[in-house]
Amino acid sequence: MNVGTLYIVATPIGNLEDLTLRALRILREVDLIAAEDTRHSRKLLTHFGISKPLTSYFDHNKNIKGAQILAKLKDGLSVALISDAGTPCISDPGYQLVRDAVASGIRVVPVPGACAAMAALSASGLPTDSFAFEGFLPSRPGKRRERLAALKGETRVMVFHEAPTRLAASLDDVLVTLGDREMVLARELTKVYEEFLRGKVSEVIRMIEGRAVKGEIVLLIAPAPANDARDQDLVPALLERYLDGECMSVKDAVKRVSEETGESRSRVYQEALKLGKNK
Repeated sequence: MNVGTLYIVATPIGNLEDLTLRALRILREVDLIAAEDTRHSRKLLTHFGISKPLTSYFDHNKNIKGAQILAKLKDGLSVALISDAGTPCISDPGYQLVRDAVASGIRVVPVPGACAAMAALSASGLPTDSFAFEGFLPSRPGKRRERLAALKGETRVMVFHEAPTRLAASLDDVLVTLGDREMVLARELTKVYEEFLRGKVSEVIRMIEGRAVKGEIVLLIAPAPANDARDQDLVPALLERYLDGECMSVKDAVKRVSEETGESRSRVYQEALKLGKNK
C-alpha cells in the first residue's frame, strides 16, 4: 500500500477570506485533520462546510499523537496539519511531526497562506530584503534581556511575537538593551481592530502607556545603525536598571550584567564605581 501525504496547511490569522482556494480543497479531500485546538478549528471548518475527522496535535501530546498520525500516514491516509491560526511549524507545533514524516519517507506538502510575521513585515515600512524571525522572547525578564543582548549586533530587521501581558516589559527591555531604534508594533492583523504603531521604541512605549493592549502582537525592530552595531555599550544602562529600578545589590547586579553582556565582572564593577554605586 502506498503511504499517505502530510499537508501543512496555513489557515487565516483573523479574516476568514484569507483561506486559500487550495487550502479549502485540501481540507475537504484529506482523510484526517490534525489541529492544535480541535474546538477552535471546528468553528473554521464548520464555516466552510467541511466535515472531516479531527484529532488534536499540540505541544503536550505531540509524542503520542505524532506516532498515531504517522501510523495513519503509513497506512495510506492523507493528513492535513493546521494550527489555531497562520502557518503550522512557525512558532506553532508541527516540527517534530514533519521531521518524523520525512524520516519515514512520507511526502510532506506545504499549502502556504497567512502568516502573522510575514503580514506584519510586508506592511511595516522597514527593510524587507533581509530579516531575522525570532519567535517569542523568553517570558522570564533575565532570560529575555540575555536574549536581546545577544541580538544587539544583529544587522537585519528582527521580528518577534509577543503576548499582551508581557508587551510593556518587553518593550522596556528592548529600549534598555538595544537602544531607541525605529520599530513597528502590529496588532490584530487582518481583524476588525488591526493596528500598526510606528516610531522609536520610546515613542511606541508612550503610545501604549495606560492602554489595555489586546490581541496577537508582532514586534519588528530595526537593526542598529552600522556604526552602532558593535559600539553600543549596554553595561551602564543595565547597571542603572538593576541597581536603581530593581534595587539589587552591587554584587548581584554586577554578576547579572556580566552574564547578560559577556563583559568581565571586573569591568562591570568599574562601571558601577563610575556610577557611584560602590556599596
